[in-house]
Amino acid sequence: MGKLTGQTAIITGAARGLGRAYALHLAKLGANIGVIDISLRSFQEFQAEADQLTADTVVEELRALGIKAIGAEADISSQQQVFAAVQKISNELGDVSILICNAGGGMGPLTEGKASAMDLDIYHKVVARNVDGTVYTVTAAAPMMKKNRAGKIVTVASVGGQMANFDGTYAHYSMSKAAIIHYTKLLANELGPYGINVNCIAPGYISTARLKTGFAATGEEKFLRNVSLQRFGTPEDCAYAIEFLTTNMSDYVTGHVLEVNGGTNSKVYIK
Repeated sequence: MGKLTGQTAIITGAARGLGRAYALHLAKLGANIGVIDISLRSFQEFQAEADQLTADTVVEELRALGIKAIGAEADISSQQQVFAAVQKISNELGDVSILICNAGGGMGPLTEGKASAMDLDIYHKVVARNVDGTVYTVTAAAPMMKKNRAGKIVTVASVGGQMANFDGTYAHYSMSKAAIIHYTKLLANELGPYGINVNCIAPGYISTARLKTGFAATGEEKFLRNVSLQRFGTPEDCAYAIEFLTTNMSDYVTGHVLEVNGGTNSKVYIK
């Protein structure tokens, strides 16, 4: 028996990267897993991500661990698609008791997107995938948790949502992640009386296959000089934080932002 045996967890953006790491980790704790992604083969966009898979898709990897798993493809910025995906998963696996709102991300080079000169098309897309996607997923899953008067919700922000780049770059991403932090606190206040914990994880510079490309293009030393531990984080570093926030270890923790950033603080210099 694992810590999460018998529970149903949904992880968005779990076909690759951090979401995949969260799904595999919670499955090893016994949870049945619902994967939502715009494509269950999104790992094919990055060869390094594809190389990590041990089965045809993450859903097959999860089933190989002895738990029930189902995948649903949905554009996280579409309310209709998100609601349909959550319904499909709950019909198969039962009421959702754990929700990880992982899907999202930025667009464009990390050194562009200045606050007063953003590409507005990119701005709207980033806000839709980060903020709207989180709101849609929570709105779809929360009624099940309220009915059962129990649940764990984890939203995903970023170090970028807690501090501003010194030159105002990547503003669309930072703004959207800051909004997620505040939304988390609002949710915690609303859902606390129902026995639902709502917390946020704020990763720093995590070396997923996708982000390694961006770090290398900008210059790894420009990021690492801001990190106290002088290394990039790993998906597993974040997965351990997710374990804490989704098990009984965090039963008296809500409305909290858990930083997993190796000591990244103060100003962020990427110059």
